[in-house]
Amino acid sequence: MRDVTGTELPGSPISLFDHAMRLHRESPDAPLERSGDPYPDESWHGRGDTPPRPKDRRTLGLDLAALLDAHFADPASTPADLADACHRVHVPMFRTEHVVAAARRVEIERARQTGRWLIRRGTDRCAVTIGLALLETAPEDGDIPLLQTIGLLSEGFGPLVVDTMERCRGALSGLLWLGDRVDGWGRVTVVKKLCAAYGVPARDWLLRRSCNGEYHNQYFAAEVAIAADLAGAITGDDPDLDLVHHTGVLLSAMTDCAGTGLTLDEYPAAPNVLSAHSKHAARLTPTTHRYGNLANLADYLRRPSTREWRGREQAIDRYLTLLNQPEWEATARTGLARGDFRVLWLRQAVGARLDLAPFTS
Repeated sequence: MRDVTGTELPGSPISLFDHAMRLHRESPDAPLERSGDPYPDESWHGRGDTPPRPKDRRTLGLDLAALLDAHFADPASTPADLADACHRVHVPMFRTEHVVAAARRVEIERARQTGRWLIRRGTDRCAVTIGLALLETAPEDGDIPLLQTIGLLSEGFGPLVVDTMERCRGALSGLLWLGDRVDGWGRVTVVKKLCAAYGVPARDWLLRRSCNGEYHNQYFAAEVAIAADLAGAITGDDPDLDLVHHTGVLLSAMTDCAGTGLTLDEYPAAPNVLSAHSKHAARLTPTTHRYGNLANLADYLRRPSTREWRGREQAIDRYLTLLNQPEWEATARTGLARGDFRVLWLRQAVGARLDLAPFTS
């Protein structure tokens, strides 16, 4: 394969990889703001000039597979050539069998090198996506840093990054690193993979860091509870405070996830988990986030539609007793005064039921 210098689309002066790296340096331990959006190719790609997704799902990826076959049939073709040609077809952001089959028809090392080049130098999301699809066939452990960096742009590349990384021996540590630095749908993708493939070795992270309070937690909270055996952890002797706090976040997500995941009413271990959590919650120091989670749980348990179980009333009393303590009330008032969205939401959702009249006067 001859050396290439790459191509740049108008308005795309840097590769998407460099875009992710630059943003990552600004905040190395947290998700990128808005998951890195807008991408450098937005002025071109955002116009919607790329071919539409085919209506027949069975043909998804078929045009791209034909393009890959034609490209690799020419031994002189370069990754830059493929980057230039990729806009002729629709490029799926998820793994498709047609594309997988085409990638496997390529000599392994050529597929790897082309994939790496496109991921590292591609100035357009279609080129990077094709690079991930090619590398997914035979990645190596040394590819994990490359995958982690481009994976920070998780809204566009999360599914293929996770699928590719899973094929590396060091996948677990790579996924855990990425899980701490993505949110939104990217976090959903990482957590679901950890639950499905690494429930036991990833248990500590799943039980303490997988849920971050976003709406998207509803899509995986129940999977975390089951895969990581939340019931066994929170009902054990003296669970640590990180576990107690995170359990509140996770359970709160499950109160309103009908249609996105298993609800608390459908979660078989809910009575034991809620009973244990309501006891240990008293050990937590108050924050507006915690106030919102505990108030949400108390409100959920008081709904007429919630199933009955022995100890339910005691759990409600424990939550309300804690929330009515002066330091917790003061925390809620402070949050309300500064416009904290969690307490504002709480006022709207459960204020009348939790004697919060002083907060709203």
